[in-house]
Amino acid sequence: MKNSIRVERAVMRISQQELADRVGVSRQTINAIEAGKYIPSGLVMMKIAFVFQKSVNDIFTLEEEDWK
Repeated sequence: MKNSIRVERAVMRISQQELADRVGVSRQTINAIEAGKYIPSGLVMMKIAFVFQKSVNDIFTLEEEDWK
């Protein structure tokens, strides 16, 4: 699963820590999500999308291998 969290954070000029604080997770969790090493729960995806005022589908994108 791809995501645009790093880009969205840059647009808003917020750090991983600030996003983590707003969402209620650790900075390490945000780092792992950005790196594609961790797929967050639906709730966390929705909270991240809410912070960026975008839809979940605007932030997270399924890749071909996600369907296998």
